[in-house]
This record gives sequence, C-alpha cells and structure tokens, in this order.
Amino acid sequence: MIFLMDLQMMLLDVIYFILRNSIRVFLLPRTKPIDGELVLITGSGDGLGRLFAQEFTKHGAEVVLWDINSGPNEQTAKLVREMGGKAHAYTVDVTNRDDVYRSAELVRKDLGRDVPMLVNNAGVVAGERMLDCPDELIERTMKVNCHALFWTVKAFLPQMKAQNDGHIFTIAGVLGLFSTAYVEGYCASRFAAVGFHECLAHELLAEEAEGVKIVDTGMFEGCKIREEVELFLPPLEPQYCVEQAMNAIVIDQPLVCIPRLTSLPFLCRALLPWESNVILCMYPFIETKKKQTTNGSVTVA
Repeated sequence: MIFLMDLQMMLLDVIYFILRNSIRVFLLPRTKPIDGELVLITGSGDGLGRLFAQEFTKHGAEVVLWDINSGPNEQTAKLVREMGGKAHAYTVDVTNRDDVYRSAELVRKDLGRDVPMLVNNAGVVAGERMLDCPDELIERTMKVNCHALFWTVKAFLPQMKAQNDGHIFTIAGVLGLFSTAYVEGYCASRFAAVGFHECLAHELLAEEAEGVKIVDTGMFEGCKIREEVELFLPPLEPQYCVEQAMNAIVIDQPLVCIPRLTSLPFLCRALLPWESNVILCMYPFIETKKKQTTNGSVTVA
C-alpha cells in the first residue's frame, strides 16, 4: 500500500513538471538582473573563460578570475577594467583542493562578501590517442575537468545554501553527452562532469534548496566533424557560444545545448543501434590540438 502511494506521488510530480515546463515553452522567460553580482570564473586566462568574463562585465557583474597562468589572467583582468568593469585576478590551481579552499577564503577576506555565482569553466584536452597519450596528461585531464568541480563547489556551496541563493554553472561541452573516437580521457572527464552536475542538481532539489540554481552548458565548439554533417552542425564561434550560454544563465535554463541540434545525438544513443552512433561520431581533433597548445602539452577547452 505504501509502495502504491509513493508511486502515485512520483507520477503526480512527473506530470506536474512536464506540464510546468510545457507551459514555459509558450511564455516569455523571466530574466534576472546580475548587475553588481560577484561572479567567479575558473580558467579565465583565455578562451571561453576570458569571453565569459567580458560578457558578465557587459551585464554589470563584478568578476573574480581564477587561472593557473597569472600572465594571461592579468590580461583578462585588464580587458575587463578597460570595459569599465571590476576584476580581481587570482593565480589558482583548481586541481589542488588546498589551493582552492585557501583561495576561496582569500577572496572572501579581500572582497568582504561571499561568491553567489560560480562558473566552472576550466578545462583541458590532451588530444592524443589513448595508447599514445602520456599517463600524466590523462590524469591532468581528469583532475581539471572533473575533480576540480568537487573542490570549487565544496568551497562555495555551503554559503549559497545558507543564504538559499546562488548559481553554479558547469561548462561541460557536448562530449559530456555523447562520445567520439581518440579523446577517451576528455570524454570520460566530461561525462563525469555532467554526472556530477546532475547529481548535485538532484541533491539540491531533494534538500529543497531551490534558491541555488544549477545550469549545465554543453557547447559544440573547436572540433572537426564529418564534412557531410557540417551542413547541419557548422563550427561555432566562441563568442556565439558564450552569448547563448549567458542567455541561459539569465533565464535560469537548467540545460542548454549549443546548437540545439547537438541534443539529437544524445537521444540517438538510446534509440539507434550502437554501431550507428559510431558512424555518426566526430572526427578527432588531434591536428587542431597540435596547433593550439597551452603549457606545451594541453589545450584549453
């Protein structure tokens, strides 16, 4: 009897969320102002991290910049200040939990307030075939793309929950939704990032911490795909990706895939035979990686 009652309540909740989100499709989304908000961005030294810093500045936010490379990170801070914004640059190794926790306390001490918005953007890709990839690069990929999420979230989530207000954004990439050849380490780390993000969202929902919002952003940018597929999924410009991600952020959209068609391969994994998904996969971007290296070994994703 208790089982049937629990099943009935679960079905009612499912129907409620389906109806609620169906109605939202036809309503104009309500945007939230982020003017004056404090936003911490990891991997802000270049690439998407720098673009996110500039985009948040356009919306009036104050940015805290975390990157392991102090020179590029200071350059990002300079660009933000030239735009009239406020930027605070810190040299942080997000794979080192002690460094993350220490830097989080330093930010609170320096700025005199908690960080309500966390953008987990830092990411690396080795771009080597598994048997050719040094073990150190595989470990680094997992530490930056996955382990670091635990440390940054643990550093800032308690204050968000205490105030029942906060936002956590995970920049995972669509290779966290479906796989391709030759980037085993990267795909594994991004799958882990998506799994971590979804579990965290479920935990906060179960604890009724509805004030803490979770946004997962999958972006199809920077890799080579089959030529015949490019007609439908052309390579995207980083600036476009960031602008679309920002739109999802200000309307509290839980998941955004850029472009929207990238959600189809995720559905195909469940509907099509396994071999069909392999045929549809992207070509490796090892050659791209060789042209764009950071620290002589890895590429910022």
